[in-house]
Amino acid sequence: MSMMEDNSSCSSVATGPPQASFLQRTLQQLSSTQCLKLRAEDAPPVAVVALQRYLSEPAEGEQQPDSYSYDVTVTDGVWRAKCFVHSSLNQLVHTNTLKTGTDISITQCSYVYNEKRLGHGYMCIEKLSSDAGSSEVLPRVKDVSALPLLVKQGMERSVVLQSDVPLQVSRKHYLSLWNNDDPEGDMWTSGSPSSVTVLDVSKITLLSSLESSFRNTMRSFPLPLLVKIIHKSRLRYYGKFGLNIDYPYQAYFEVADQSGTMSLVLWNELCPEFYQRLNVGTVLYLQNYALKPSYSHRSRPQMDHYRMKSFNSVEICLNLRNPVSVITVVSPKSVLPQWGLPELSYQFTNRSELDKLSNNVACDIIGLVTFVGRVERVKSKSNKGPEKFWTYRWVHAVDGSTDQPFILEVFSSSQPEIFSHICPMTYLVCTHMRVCQVEGSSPYLTSSCETEMFITGYHKGQPYVNDPTVKSFIQWTKTLKDNIILQRTAVGGHYCYPHAPKTFTQSMIDASGQAPLVAAADLKRELETLQYREHIKLAIQGQITAVRYMNSPKSTESQGPEGKQIPDVSTDACEQAVLDTHNNPTTAEASLTSPSSEDISPNKRKRRMRKAKQSSSSHGSMPKKRRSGHENTEGGRGQEEEQQDSESEAMQDVEYGLKPQNQDSDVLSWESSSWLKQRQEMSEHLCRGGLYQDSISRRFTFDEKNVLLQWSNLQALRWTPEQSADPTPPVGCPGYYLITILGINKQIAVDAAYFPVVRSNEPRAVGLPQDPHGNTMMSCLSSGFLCPLSDAANHSDITLPEPEEILVTASELEDTHVVCVLDLCHLGGDKVEVLINKVYRVTEVSIN
Repeated sequence: MSMMEDNSSCSSVATGPPQASFLQRTLQQLSSTQCLKLRAEDAPPVAVVALQRYLSEPAEGEQQPDSYSYDVTVTDGVWRAKCFVHSSLNQLVHTNTLKTGTDISITQCSYVYNEKRLGHGYMCIEKLSSDAGSSEVLPRVKDVSALPLLVKQGMERSVVLQSDVPLQVSRKHYLSLWNNDDPEGDMWTSGSPSSVTVLDVSKITLLSSLESSFRNTMRSFPLPLLVKIIHKSRLRYYGKFGLNIDYPYQAYFEVADQSGTMSLVLWNELCPEFYQRLNVGTVLYLQNYALKPSYSHRSRPQMDHYRMKSFNSVEICLNLRNPVSVITVVSPKSVLPQWGLPELSYQFTNRSELDKLSNNVACDIIGLVTFVGRVERVKSKSNKGPEKFWTYRWVHAVDGSTDQPFILEVFSSSQPEIFSHICPMTYLVCTHMRVCQVEGSSPYLTSSCETEMFITGYHKGQPYVNDPTVKSFIQWTKTLKDNIILQRTAVGGHYCYPHAPKTFTQSMIDASGQAPLVAAADLKRELETLQYREHIKLAIQGQITAVRYMNSPKSTESQGPEGKQIPDVSTDACEQAVLDTHNNPTTAEASLTSPSSEDISPNKRKRRMRKAKQSSSSHGSMPKKRRSGHENTEGGRGQEEEQQDSESEAMQDVEYGLKPQNQDSDVLSWESSSWLKQRQEMSEHLCRGGLYQDSISRRFTFDEKNVLLQWSNLQALRWTPEQSADPTPPVGCPGYYLITILGINKQIAVDAAYFPVVRSNEPRAVGLPQDPHGNTMMSCLSSGFLCPLSDAANHSDITLPEPEEILVTASELEDTHVVCVLDLCHLGGDKVEVLINKVYRVTEVSIN
């Protein structure tokens, strides 16, 4: 290992016999010379065992490159070391290239001393190379937590290096890696015993008195309160640059006594201590609280069913200072009936009743989970501080009242253990969900700030267990057979709801409910800046210039860049990559051919192609003279006749714009007559997207439960031995269409995958408008499905159109002005999923 500082180099100083630990040797070399920077050309791998995020320290006189900083804990199997990730490498975290459970090689690092604090410093990783495969180091480690933590000599007493706090000492705590809503770290207290002390309730005040007293400018500390929590919000983190608050957290609770309801706010340091101890149904004895005018712009839960008066002009504030609030959590055994605290009330709704509910009405539901989508992220539009992501997933749950499931859009509710373990065959309760009635799709439910979730294993002791609807649901589940329900389950894959409306509407006033129409250059920028599992929906206008049918999805493996963004790929390289993906027999995906290409010989496929062309000719798309040559029967043909037939087929392929992808492939493609010239004149072809194995949902099985959960969840911020290194089992794919869309100004083209719904038991088929159509290329792109959908449950024998039959109709796309709604999702590394959601003709577009 050579030593370097800036552009100069200096020799290494021998410090004794070589060490077995790369990390220990590196720290010794950093400590034993005047140089604070090391560069290694052939560094051995170290495993990433933790990756932690926190608000950055703004650098004086410098523009902040990123809102957040990252600490990474690595091990070489002998020592552990917590290091700072240089901000130039943050993009590797954003794209999930630097992640736990994998190996990296540290090719350049430095040692950074804290100039304002004695005895504190840390190693900083400045350059690295990553390996997307499974770790070579971790299998050799029995217990990572038992490995000693590497600390520079003389800094052994540093609290920062030895505890669960950031290396940047101005920050006191870590955030969850992928959102700001979930509690993260050792500071969050949970499971603390409630108080069993005798309370003096003879001198308490009622909530009704607080509001009137506040209006009369009450100056002395109010009397104690005795209240019950009836609603609990998720956590809100409001940290930002320049805010000198160590724990900028806030959580709202709705509390009630015999006189009515009022909001209670838990502030700052009290959130880590009390948030996880204060639950719906908890009784509190409060002293030394403050009263403030209510914040009028926040959302509030719907509590009309309590039939109690709500005092909304004032709220109770609990702080660690000014004044020092005293919070006593009362033991349930100590709660007395004479206190007059209200009973909890729920509004459980059956799926059969959902269609009748008004938009935005709140309700509670219980159901048996049949589908759980992958966890995705979306940027908060209203956030004014550092960039913030919300995490969410789609869930289907049935309750027996109808064949249709609840469609649930579930956002993180500050319950990470529950949110990450939702899986099929579990009983799910979601409280205070809001109804979304949408035109052209079945209604769905979305979570609110006050939504809480509970799954099997968390129901015991919850107040809702005695609700009649819950009891009725439990009785229904006793009549079910697991093997039958399992056949209806699915996990992960692409899922987007609600379905696009029949007409694309661009509003000049409010575009909140419609995919925004963007320029092709904006699409390029979105593709370049997407972060891990970030999902966006947008629309572009242009024309479809090429369609290719692919038998198998792209590989899910990707090699991470060495601290650099992946460069744009040329058009020719992109097309060659598509061909290689299809034809490389060494990849697992190459064997996942569709039933049509797996069971049908080339000659039989060509005969089906002839039938498709005959069908097309009946609509006048083939000249009469050429149609007359297709009236012979297919039986009894000899080899010579087949050869002549093949030559004739090739001639007709040219006429229809259809051609094989290469000599060894039986998959056809269509190109518009102007595409060759347009391709030469355009400036850029964006072709990083497509269909991946990660895009396809999988059937749930109990044997694969942990692997499927890991696959559908976000990357873990800490590695554990339970974290499976086994790849997710591949799934058969019925093929997909790779669509090339040329922007309206013919300067930028983008490739997007079209993955039609083909079975009624697919999660994407739920709520999908299934108006019959002719299975032309355009009608399929407009509807999202092949008509009619096969019904596996009823064992219906429906013959779906072959890809050739659909492709032969692609000529109607020639020079057609369309609007394409696209779903974009970053799957990690260099994988970006670009899928066609719906295609509109310009005649199906309106402006208002």
